[in-house]
Formats: sequence, structure tokens, C-alpha cells
Amino acid sequence: MKVDLYTQSGEKKGQVDLPKEIFEVEMNEDLVHQALIRQLSNKRIATAHVKHRGDVRGGGRKPFRQKGTGNARQGTIRAGHMRGGGVIFGPSNERNFVKDMPKKQRRKALFCALSEKARDNEIIVLEGFTAEKPSTKTFVEMLEKLPVDRNALVVLAEKDILLQKSSNNASNAKTILANYVNIHDLQKYRKVIFLKDAVDKLKDTFLK
Repeated sequence: MKVDLYTQSGEKKGQVDLPKEIFEVEMNEDLVHQALIRQLSNKRIATAHVKHRGDVRGGGRKPFRQKGTGNARQGTIRAGHMRGGGVIFGPSNERNFVKDMPKKQRRKALFCALSEKARDNEIIVLEGFTAEKPSTKTFVEMLEKLPVDRNALVVLAEKDILLQKSSNNASNAKTILANYVNIHDLQKYRKVIFLKDAVDKLKDTFLK
């Protein structure tokens, strides 16, 4: 599959071949959905926590004697129905949200998402980005010259401090390394902009 190659000034400079093993895969919505749920679930952090009866201080003796009081027998003041006792069925910070998924399925889902972007003409290649110093204004002006209608995910082959700092304050763009391309970002950002050498990096990462 071929996509357009653009310069920083927004001019077309030709086309670039994308590897068919990554960008021409048949869509599998169920697999993509499973991979997305896994990624979002693995990002969750269990912060909500209450004290259960084992966490409440005290309760080393019976509140009152077993018989003769007319009350129901009680064994500890830490019980959930006692005032100041533990909470029943409350959230715990020990909960684990991690989901697993085979590596081959994760890669297949990623290829499906990238292929769908390619079929929708939402992938372009950028020849390069240059500036005298990190500049959000220069980066935003570049996006305005490119066919980006809403937001964009800029994929780099390796760390580029100039480009990454220039894009940090751009509300409609995000930079990411090619070996960290993921389902969530592909679903969140409409246009995907690959730096020219990032396509080869993507191939080396996921096909070898």
C-alpha cells in the first residue's frame, strides 16, 4: 500500500510503500476490542479502599458476655454490623485488574487497527521536522499545512527532543515511538503521521 509523503511545509513529495504484513490485514473488530479492553484494564490502579473487619483496630475480646443480656451474641466489635466495625463488600486496593492476551493476538489486533487507518486514508508520512529550537508554534503551523482535520498521532523512530518538546503543548497531537504504537492511541487520534524512518522501525519491531 502506498501513502503520500509530505514535507514540513505541507507539500507532497511523492509516495511511500507501507509493508502489507502490517497495513493490509483484514479487520477483526472482536480482536481489536479485546486488545483495547486489555490495555485500558491494565492501566487501572486500585486506589479506592476501605477497612474490612480484619483491618479495624480492636476486637480482641467479646463486647459482652454470651448469655443473659437479652442481646444477640457477638464475638467482636470489628464485625461489619457493629458501629465502628469493618465495611462489608467495600473496595480494596489489593484488587488486580490485569488482563492477559497472547502476543500473537496483540500484534494481530495492532495490525488490524493500522490497516483500518490505512484503508481510511488516515495515514501519511512526514519527511522530517526541523526548527532552530523547540517551538510549539512551528509544530502547530506544520500540522495546519498537513491534511490533519482533528488530531494527530506522530510516530517517531527514536527519541527526537526537538520534535517531542515542540509537540508537548499541542492539545491536538501526541508523539510516540514506533515500538510503543498501541491500540488506544490509534483509536483516540484520527490521523497517524509517520516520520519517514519510523515505518522501517515499525517493521523491524513487529515483524522480526
